[in-house]
Amino acid sequence: MEIRRAMTVIKTDRPADARRFYEGFLGFRVAMDEDGMLMLASTSTPTTQVIVAWASETAVDPELLSVDVSIEVADVDAAYALARDNDLEIVRELRDEPWGIRRFFVRDPTGQTINIASHV
Repeated sequence: MEIRRAMTVIKTDRPADARRFYEGFLGFRVAMDEDGMLMLASTSTPTTQVIVAWASETAVDPELLSVDVSIEVADVDAAYALARDNDLEIVRELRDEPWGIRRFFVRDPTGQTINIASHV
């Protein structure tokens, strides 16, 4: 499986403080700023990223709060088939999202929910 990037999802009720820390102290740049989530990327290694997520009634992706790690792969359909073939627990079925990704959620052996996605 070709992995393009992996991002931890940091859940908070203090998004402004988290932004100051990751952007101000650590020097990440804001790659995406949406209601309920902030994606930050390293300026030196752009595929090194973190996601900060918080509860919002109008969040673009409210399901992000149920995710622990987000992994972008080259072929999400192949990853989904492999997960099913290996009898892994599919937490959320494969589907296209309106913001241009195709994804599913799978549970890892430690109980973490992993978002597996590809850009459409």
